Amino acid sequence: MKGIILAGGKGTRLYPLTKVTNKHLLPIGREPMIFNPIKQLASSGIEEILIVTSTEHMGDIVNLLGSGIEFGVDFTYKVQETAGGIADALRLGENFANKERIVVVLGDNIAVRSIKPYVNNFRKQKGGSRVLLKEVSDPTRYGIAALDEEKIVEIDEKPGVPKTNFAVIGYYMYDEKVFDFIKHQKLSDRGEYEITDVNNEYIKLGEMEYDILEGDWTDAGTFESLQIANRMLLNYDNEIVE
Repeated sequence: MKGIILAGGKGTRLYPLTKVTNKHLLPIGREPMIFNPIKQLASSGIEEILIVTSTEHMGDIVNLLGSGIEFGVDFTYKVQETAGGIADALRLGENFANKERIVVVLGDNIAVRSIKPYVNNFRKQKGGSRVLLKEVSDPTRYGIAALDEEKIVEIDEKPGVPKTNFAVIGYYMYDEKVFDFIKHQKLSDRGEYEITDVNNEYIKLGEMEYDILEGDWTDAGTFESLQIANRMLLNYDNEIVE
């Protein structure tokens, strides 16, 4: 199993902090933001990690992270030329994945408890996909899962009238079919290739499982959530709780 961290985008909601640096290099607690997703994958026993980022700041990312030896992993890097959505960034990982299962983490997702138990659940699956959910107070900002007793029925991207408060947060696990789904995607009304559309393809096949993430979590894409992430990780000295 391999890991992919998506750390591109322009970080416009954090401007002017992101005028001269990649969002994922901003400090969270005592470390750059991107350290948390790296530690999450490493804590799950994933040693091969692809980092996808933008052309403007690839040099800074590589200078910071190097080969991965500091984390006990091996990094590969890819440049996303244009910001075309999460699925568009993920498509760059097809050759890296080489038909192995992948765990995808959005680079601005910050959690204190290890995702290892959920990755292990995915390892036990015959195939398909697995996502992590978290109950949120502002569901219109996220892809929201409509649930029955055992399964996700549908995921709605930033719904005006959410069916639940359970957001699909930025930890996704896929088998090799994910890249075929991406290849046949169409642009959304927002002009992006949406990861929600990919997830709904798995739901149609009955191949989407989920877990609810335990412990503190936030994305760090706004000034308010960046502040929450800072307080959160300072409380744990930036360590991942197993």
